[in-house]
Amino acid sequence: MQAYALSDVAHRCSTVLEAAESLSPNMGNAEIHLDAKDLGDTIKEENKATSQNKAKAMIFLRHHLHEGLKIEYLTVKDPQVLWSNLKERHNTVKRILRNILNLYLVSSVEQNNELLMKNHESRPTGSAPFPEANATSHNGKEKYHANNSGRGRGRGYGHGRGRGRGYRYG
Repeated sequence: MQAYALSDVAHRCSTVLEAAESLSPNMGNAEIHLDAKDLGDTIKEENKATSQNKAKAMIFLRHHLHEGLKIEYLTVKDPQVLWSNLKERHNTVKRILRNILNLYLVSSVEQNNELLMKNHESRPTGSAPFPEANATSHNGKEKYHANNSGRGRGRGYGHGRGRGRGYRYG
């Protein structure tokens, strides 16, 4: 049950990590788009952008934000501050998710090693292996019997079932 929960967490983390990593090109695209509109300087530190260009950049950036982030960054008026906060948040999320995935991988390896050790301890080195399903042993020699074709006390002439008394049965 715990392994399932860990794999579920790892799957969710990898999905979120993929989403976070997919933001990198989107952030690059946003930067290119701002440059194309002659607003690229608005997201650089110590910029000398006009308040009108800053407002245009904020409209563009907010338009492409997730609703929850729009609310969280509602009071931010400077596009450079918003851009820096988003980049920092993006890097933090990626770092946290990578750590979680690494912990999951380490945990999975440890669980696998524990299982291998339990299996090894249940049959110590040098002990006899489990016998074959269709093998019998007589005087140390193994014989494999898939059926009783012509040997032993299997059914033969007069050794059938269901005839009752008076007939030969064996």
